[in-house]
Amino acid sequence: MAGNGISIVAPLYNEENLVETLYLRLKNALHHYPDHEIVLVNDGSSDKTLEILTRLAQQDPRLVVLELSRNFGHQAALFAGICAASQETVITMDGDLQDPPELIPALLAEQAKGAEVVIAMRRSRQERGLRRVLFELFHAFFRWMSDTPINSSGTFGLLGGRAARQIIRLQEHSRYFPGLRNWIGFRQSILWYDRDERVAGKPKQSITRLLKMGFDAVFSFSYKPLRVSWLVGMVISGFSFVYGITLLVLRINNINVISGFTTVATAVFFLGGIQLISLGMMGEYILRIYDESKNRPHFIISRKISQTGEEQNES
Repeated sequence: MAGNGISIVAPLYNEENLVETLYLRLKNALHHYPDHEIVLVNDGSSDKTLEILTRLAQQDPRLVVLELSRNFGHQAALFAGICAASQETVITMDGDLQDPPELIPALLAEQAKGAEVVIAMRRSRQERGLRRVLFELFHAFFRWMSDTPINSSGTFGLLGGRAARQIIRLQEHSRYFPGLRNWIGFRQSILWYDRDERVAGKPKQSITRLLKMGFDAVFSFSYKPLRVSWLVGMVISGFSFVYGITLLVLRINNINVISGFTTVATAVFFLGGIQLISLGMMGEYILRIYDESKNRPHFIISRKISQTGEEQNES
């Protein structure tokens, strides 16, 4: 990050219908900030997104396009853009225009007041149906589960130079950017805004991908699932001990209140379910340990495209 200007970072996946609109709105928002660059990351798009980005990059020396070798996912593409940013201040946003570029001056104004990290918090959002319900449930659940105080926010926000460098240092593979942004600390400020509807196209994050991101968020920032498993085990053990003493007393007094196997079957199924849930929780943590141990790169950049030409990445 050699420059003292602004880098805008946004990942894109199959956004041919809105990529030009995104670019034009970014340029208008940055009109009064000549020392800027726009880093758009093509995350393995299969439509004409890359073709449009290439044409725009050939016309604008301040536009840099990163082409990933395949679709690595939103979090990896965002991380690739942050790593490639050359300016001191990095503004991150989604590429679907639900994060309005017109708020960039407001983010910079908060930075001017002394904030190293500015978090754009959604006052309202336009999603409807199941997606809206899942978003609300996840943020409420995550606030309760997290061992680190974390704001319920998305990608949109600003990182000063020190904060951006610390984000790059965090090399974990199960990344949840809003959580990492809170975790690094520094002086933080919140900017409230109303999240817009998508300008065009459909959401690219499927329910399955959103659930995976949710699991990454919970298991990366909370030990509570393991502690809850331990607590449930202790409670069940306590009830089992009391139940055993009760049966012993009844047997001593020749009182037989047990008929059939209902009690035994219920206890076996209940305890079996608790054990499977506990093993599943431990498996989620072990899975992430396994991913870290492989030490694979978070992303692979196939090409870097700018007005100066294309740079092939052979590493």
